[in-house]
Amino acid sequence: MTVSRLRDIPGIGVDVVGDAADAVADPDFLRLENLDTDLKPPAVAVAATRAAIDDDAANSYLPFQGRRSLRAAAAAHVSRIAGRQYDPDTECVSVAGGLNGILNTLLATVEPGQEVVLVDPIYAGLANRVRLAGGMPCFVPAKPTSEGWTMDPEHLASAVGPNTAAVLMMGPAMPSGLVLNAAHWSALSDACERHHVWLVYDAAMERIRFDGRRPSHPAAHDGLAGRTITVGSASKELRLIGWRVGWVVGPSAILTDIKLVGLTNVVCQVGLAQGAVAAALDAPDADADVTAATQQWQRRCDTVLHQLSDYPVIRPHGGWSLLVDTRPLGLTPAALAGLLFERAKVAVTAMDGWGPSGARYLRIVFANEPVDRLTTLADRFRQAIG
Repeated sequence: MTVSRLRDIPGIGVDVVGDAADAVADPDFLRLENLDTDLKPPAVAVAATRAAIDDDAANSYLPFQGRRSLRAAAAAHVSRIAGRQYDPDTECVSVAGGLNGILNTLLATVEPGQEVVLVDPIYAGLANRVRLAGGMPCFVPAKPTSEGWTMDPEHLASAVGPNTAAVLMMGPAMPSGLVLNAAHWSALSDACERHHVWLVYDAAMERIRFDGRRPSHPAAHDGLAGRTITVGSASKELRLIGWRVGWVVGPSAILTDIKLVGLTNVVCQVGLAQGAVAAALDAPDADADVTAATQQWQRRCDTVLHQLSDYPVIRPHGGWSLLVDTRPLGLTPAALAGLLFERAKVAVTAMDGWGPSGARYLRIVFANEPVDRLTTLADRFRQAIG
């Protein structure tokens, strides 16, 4: 690499597999490599987007922090889930997608050389943004069990120390589908208070849970309310991937710094998309819409789990993906991905670089293929490896 900040940042692998599958252009391929979904966005968002094309105000950089209707909708959305009120004018800023919000937040909270706590395995894009901001990822391993992924709350909290700048948690975590709960937030509350640490909460998938429960938000806990920075996105729950709109909500003092980073980084979010996202968040049936989509994703997840019941698959508790442990198969994740691609027309991604344990796992995204196509997965695995 020509600059040092990139030396420890690997790629995420998804782009390579996705480009290869696009090049083949074979409709028989199962596209299980990328976090896309074929479920349509809310109709109200599509209508608002079409209307915005003729709205001159939508074709603008201004306001840099996002249109007030969007900030009001995002602040109200987070307020409902967190159980505390956020001011859209001082405690919310819009960003160009959730990961833009994550990077802006890290740049505003992490000094070079400080640690950021993450679970393992985790999306490489989160760990890489920690490195890009000058931070050092500190990974806490999650435990795979027959019932899914678990994380001991005290073990998680013990990773927070005097050199920790932030704890970066995603719920459900991607790619594992690990879900954290009140016990984790309670343990982190004491640790974050003791060491003056921010909790950055990636809420992109928080309502995509397979247990039927409401999201467990860290800011609902008194000890974390003043330390939690919530980063949300329209891409997953609302299926507005191409709109590239997200939001950051948190205490006003740190939001001032995050806004400054935003002005210095991407500047603003997509003007044509902001009204659409606000409409989707504010819609009377918004929760029902996400629930209906989640039920479809859960059926697809259950189909994959059934199809691959003879293989070492770990059940997710939410999200869009699950993991296969390739070690019992005597294969590396990359080798298994290659066999599935060449022999069975299945595009999946090896997890190299997705945390220290990533080298064990293959990721399968179940959000982008209907159940009838996923029912071919067992046959395809047998074609690839027997």
